[in-house]
Amino acid sequence: MRLAGRHALVTGAGRGIGLHIAKALAAEGARLTLVGRSAPLLQQASSACRSAGSPRTDISPRDLTERGALRGLAASIAGQIDILVNNAGSAPSAPLEQTGEVLWEQTFGLNIFAPFVLCKATLPAMLERGWGRVVNVASTAALHGYAYTSAYTSSKHALLGLTRALDAELRHRNPEADVSVNAVCPGFVDTELLRPTLERLVKGGASESEARDRLGSMNPGGRLLRPEEVAEAVVRLVCEEPAVTRGAAVELLAGLG
Repeated sequence: MRLAGRHALVTGAGRGIGLHIAKALAAEGARLTLVGRSAPLLQQASSACRSAGSPRTDISPRDLTERGALRGLAASIAGQIDILVNNAGSAPSAPLEQTGEVLWEQTFGLNIFAPFVLCKATLPAMLERGWGRVVNVASTAALHGYAYTSAYTSSKHALLGLTRALDAELRHRNPEADVSVNAVCPGFVDTELLRPTLERLVKGGASESEARDRLGSMNPGGRLLRPEEVAEAVVRLVCEEPAVTRGAAVELLAGLG
């Protein structure tokens, strides 16, 4: 129960990586606010988190691509959050000529603008209290370039840039504060978000097993990551006392941890 008395907010918490992060934080005793589009999924996640050990779990069903909903969330949590996990994201894939302005704007809205707004709402109070943790779930796409993902890869590079800039600013403003901003950078993770990519490969002639092996081979370590592995990396950063990892891009290596 290393996080007893701490209040954590997790976006995209209804399923996949976000759900596993929420349950892992719950197991450490954190109070939780779960954000996602689907109220029924968030209700299920809330029950799972309470069973895992969270003393209190609230839900906030919101579409973070909607500016009004995002600003409403930011206003409701300002000054109340000790741990912010920006996990919600989208991963569209399209050739450059088929990447329209709407797709670009929606991808950047969820993958970088929402984390920016939520960091702006929570970090000043963390700095004032002298303790806080922000973990942005980025991607190996924040470190490398991948074909047919111009919007996604660009947004994750931007998220990593935001991570580094904010941590540098916090060090400058109050070097004594135990507040950190970091990013975890997984490759392909075996969640529902992987399904569209698998389906595209299957339509191209691969079997599902071959498609999964192909995607896994692109990860460091040669296999698909499990969402639990991403959650473990997030918890390590959050529970670090004091925070010595600052402004880092933690690339997850399948099979090495």
